[in-house]
Amino acid sequence: MITFIWAEDEQHKIGLDGHLPWYIPEDLKHFKILTINHPIIMGRKTFNSLPRILPQRRHIVLSQNQVFKEEYEHNPQVIVVSSVNSLNKWINAHQTEQLYVIGGVSVFEALKDRVDCLEKTAIAATFPADTVMPDLNYDDFKLSKKVHHQANNKCQYSYDFLTYLRKKD
Repeated sequence: MITFIWAEDEQHKIGLDGHLPWYIPEDLKHFKILTINHPIIMGRKTFNSLPRILPQRRHIVLSQNQVFKEEYEHNPQVIVVSSVNSLNKWINAHQTEQLYVIGGVSVFEALKDRVDCLEKTAIAATFPADTVMPDLNYDDFKLSKKVHHQANNKCQYSYDFLTYLRKKD
């Protein structure tokens, strides 16, 4: 199963200068709980935005950068694929696994017709940002779970954890 996991503001913005424009500890915890022990798929810029290689997860990174590929070729936690075609082949070979796509925009765009599940954190605020989540056809999905979080002393924003599942034909 392929799952997109991301957070966005009310204007569907997801990033600023290669980083999240907000800090929501519960969202980071939610991300960790869902993705731990599962492969995470991303582009090179998203990989570079991580604070470190995330423990207990294989990192599947889409990048044509040969230097980057050579840097990680002996690291068993990082698999570099050089094209969307190669990424699709890797996904096909691992289709029995729960796969999480964490960004960036080009990876979401390349896989949006294959995604089975959406794990979206919808933040009830707007932020300065330079990156917008690609359009997804929500008519193809059904909301299966919604967990609301009120603003509190740990987070000044209200937000929802939303789970959508692709409708069966």
